[in-house]
Order: sequence, then C-alpha cells, then structure tokens
Amino acid sequence: MESLLMMFKSKLIKTTIKTLAASVSLAATVFSAQVSAEVGYAEKEELKFGFIKLTDMAPLAIAYEKGYFEDEGLYVTLEAQANWKVLLDRVIDGQLDGAHMLAGQPLGATIGFGTKADIITAFSMDLNGNAITVSNDIWKQMKKHIPHENGKPVHPIKADSLKPVVDSYRQKGKPFNMGMVFPVSTHNYELRYWLAAGGIHPGYYAPHKGDISGQLKADALLSVTPPPQMPSTMEAGTIYGYCVGEPWNQQAVFKGIGVPVVTDYEIWKNNPEKVFGVSKSWAEKYPNTHIRVVKAMIRAAMWLDANNNANRPEAVKILSKSQYVGADYDVIANSMTGTFEYEKGDKRSVPDFNVFFRYNATYPYYSDAIWYLTQMRRWGQISDEKPDSWYKDIAKKVYRPDIYAEAAKELIAEGKAKASEFPEFSNESGFKKPQKHFIDNIVYDGSKPNAYLEKFEIGLKGSTKL
Repeated sequence: MESLLMMFKSKLIKTTIKTLAASVSLAATVFSAQVSAEVGYAEKEELKFGFIKLTDMAPLAIAYEKGYFEDEGLYVTLEAQANWKVLLDRVIDGQLDGAHMLAGQPLGATIGFGTKADIITAFSMDLNGNAITVSNDIWKQMKKHIPHENGKPVHPIKADSLKPVVDSYRQKGKPFNMGMVFPVSTHNYELRYWLAAGGIHPGYYAPHKGDISGQLKADALLSVTPPPQMPSTMEAGTIYGYCVGEPWNQQAVFKGIGVPVVTDYEIWKNNPEKVFGVSKSWAEKYPNTHIRVVKAMIRAAMWLDANNNANRPEAVKILSKSQYVGADYDVIANSMTGTFEYEKGDKRSVPDFNVFFRYNATYPYYSDAIWYLTQMRRWGQISDEKPDSWYKDIAKKVYRPDIYAEAAKELIAEGKAKASEFPEFSNESGFKKPQKHFIDNIVYDGSKPNAYLEKFEIGLKGSTKL
C-alpha cells in the first residue's frame, strides 16, 4: 500500500512538472511574439509625448489609438502643448519624453539658435501639409495679376502676383505683416522661399548683433503666431496672410475670411515637414524604448497611407477629437482625404497634400536636415560662412537613420513590413538624389550646400555677413 502511494505521488509530481513546463513554454511563446529577440525590454514603459494641434501629429494619435505603442510594451500619454517653444523646453527639461517637432527645432537647438540643447530625431513624421493663405482683401488685389484659365486661377500661384501689392503698401509707408509659426519652422522657410522667389525680401536675422526679429531689410515683415490663432489674427487685421499647417488654412476658407494661394507641395514637391524629437541624453538612456517608439510610429504611418489613403476618413474622425486637433471633421477632411480647397468652391485634387509613409516619408534623410541648415544660413540665423563638411556633420549629429534602420529591420523580421517599403540601409542612404521640383526651378543637391546657396539672388551666401 505504501509502495502504491509513493508511485501515485511520483506520477503526480511528474505530471505537475510537465504541466508547469508546458505553461512556461506557452507563456514564453506568447511573450516572444510580443518582444523581439533583437530589441530588448523597454527601459521605460510609461511615456508622455507632446504635440501641437495640427493634422500632421497623426502618427502619434494613430499609434496610440490602434494599440501600436502597447504592442511594443509602451504605455503612452499624448498631451497638446501651448506652442512650439513650450514643447521644446519640456522635452529638454524631461517633462516630455519626446514630441512632434518642427524639423528645424532639433537642428536649431543643436547649433544654438534660440535654446541650446542636444536634440535628435530618428523619425520624419510626414511630407507636405502646409499652405500660404492671404486675407480676402489681399486676394482681391493679387487676383488681377494672376493668369486665369476657364475662369479659374492658374496654379501654382507665385509671389510675383503679390509683389505689386507689397510694393503699394511700402509706397504708402504701411508695413506688410505676415505670420509664421516659429523662427526655425518649415513654415518660416517655405514662406520666405516663396516670397523671395517672387522678388519680395522676407528679411534677415542677425544674432551676432542681437537682432533675432528676422525683419532686417524686409519688404514683408514676418512674425510668430501660434497655428490655431492664425485665422483669428488675420481676421483681426494684425496680419495679411500666413503660412501654417492644416487645418488652419482650410479653416480660413470655411470661415470665409481668406484664400489659400499655394501649398508647400507646389513650393517644394514632397518636402519634409515635422519630425519626432527626443533629447540626446534620453535616447542614450533608453535605446530600446526609443527603437520601440519608432517601430510603433512607422506602423502608424503605414496605416495612414495604406490602400491609397483608404484609412483617411477614419483618421480624420480620430483627429477631430478634442484631445487631438479638435477641428470639425469637414475642415480636416478637406485636405487630409486628398483634396484641397483654394478660393471658396475651387476644390482641387491633391492626393499627396498629406503624405505619411510613401516616398520614404518616415526616413530621416541627412539631405533634408542640410536643406534646413542652408535656409538658416540664407536668412542669417547662421551668421557666418560654414564649409560643406560642417553642414554634413551637424546633419549626422541630429538625424539618426541608424536608429530608424533598427526599428524598420525589426518590423521586417516580425512580418509587419516588407524590406521593399524602405530605402536601402547603408552609409550612403542618407542623401536623396538632387531635387528639381521647386517653384523657382532651382535644383537642390544636399551634398553641395554652399553651391546651392550661390544660386539664390536674395539671401546670404559665401562670406557675406550682415
């Protein structure tokens, strides 16, 4: 009897061990499906990211709403910020783990224009997405100088048609005021580029003289206005036009107070826009977390562009929520779903107005960074001449395609993306081929920044210094 009892206990123990082993094996299988072998645990799981209420914050909202952050073991809070300066300061002091940023912000901070700090980006959030809008009165004055076909203005509308208007204001001693969102914003450089291409001087910065107004020698005076306040500021007559992202150009159309005259897609086809920025120290402290964040955002960008923008109506519904952009569905949809309305009733097809993944939109190209640096030099934010090597060194310090490549390779290994959907990952992949699609037809080659600057009639170049 004792022998039988011992046998029963032995079998029971063996069965229990086998059951536990099977359970552990199953748990390990499930766990390995969630956590790849290459990227380790997230060093920090609870994260807070900042954004400004613009439609191009979409990759953050989608990564959150679709559970892509949670798939990476990350528990994220998204928080709207008052303006771009507050957003940057909160990333620098650690209140935010990262943020939706102007592409020029990590570069400007790194070279010390404004707040000095080491900020990096491993993810480009989108291409295009901005426009330049003018008030109804300015549009009425411009319109007579614009060619028409079948009763409609011929696009792209160049600043040549605005120049007589600006000249008339100057002759009367009246300042011609325009708004942009931040000194190192894409919007500032795009507005300046468009104006200068039409012979209108947008003014210089002179930080070495303590003048960071950006209005020295200016024909048109550009100043900072937060994006959501653009329409009301123009309606009040404080500014006559502005450059901003969506939905704040379409808002002017819906309110009947202004007319978007040109999109940034027409100024520079498929130009880089926002980036996701983190402090360099944060990236060094939490490398696995950083890669996982980029993985989630790549998936969000893929979802946004999938099947010829088939998911955009759902994305618009999400973005219209008060915690994200908070504008009406119809206002956001006007550009986000592949159309754009210029003058009231003049709605045109612009399928690439917002691009989040196609054309390698998410890849942080060195040549994109260098373009921003050339514009900083052109308008005096960089006071002195720099060799080509300096531009390349700063670009490689701030833009991190190596981190992006790690994230992309993980998604490919997990079957969540295909290698063909990404550029070739090599030391030479950080530069695009020379780009020709600018409104003034000037070709940009990121490997030759100083030669590029020499091509402009208006702007600093070579050893020129104010």
